[in-house]
Amino acid sequence: MLILASASPIRRQILENVGLEFEVVPANIDENAEKDLGKSLEMIAKSLAEAKAVAVSLDRPGDWVIGSDSVVGVDGALFNKPASREEAAEHLRKFSGKKMLLTSGVALAHDGEVDWSHFGRAELEVRDLSEEFIQSYLDSEWPDVGNTVGVFRIEGRGIQLFETIAGGHFTILGMPLLPLLKRLRNKGLMQS
Repeated sequence: MLILASASPIRRQILENVGLEFEVVPANIDENAEKDLGKSLEMIAKSLAEAKAVAVSLDRPGDWVIGSDSVVGVDGALFNKPASREEAAEHLRKFSGKKMLLTSGVALAHDGEVDWSHFGRAELEVRDLSEEFIQSYLDSEWPDVGNTVGVFRIEGRGIQLFETIAGGHFTILGMPLLPLLKRLRNKGLMQS
């Protein structure tokens, strides 16, 4: 059995769209414990993905578990998912006119051990955002963007936040998909 250790609707949709059969079992980990500021964004994203996959695989012996997570850094600061609309607006003000570094990690675990992990990185140039735009944006996107670390859904109105984007589409959605699919094929967990 293949399991996705994430409650993220977009990660679930990504895996459904490629035809994988899997069960969703959200991981219950302390994400803040993994967000050591001494680590790079890449290592934090990988650590979070690995921790989620391992946590669920400990309860599901014999199953293969996919963990995935994303982190956002702007001006050297690490951002969490906003806890409120007001915090989301504050994040957007801090992102305005800046380069956002988004890193997504993905891991595969089996019987409580990490089998494989990978990260992808994207750079997104946030355009200058007016206060009017921020409020209008949140009027239409809140509370859905409250579940995203960068306060956006790239597949929706969130694309309007950016001037340029460099990086993999699936990394930006929150899961570096192509390396994961390659690993699943190599392990015989999907057709090759």
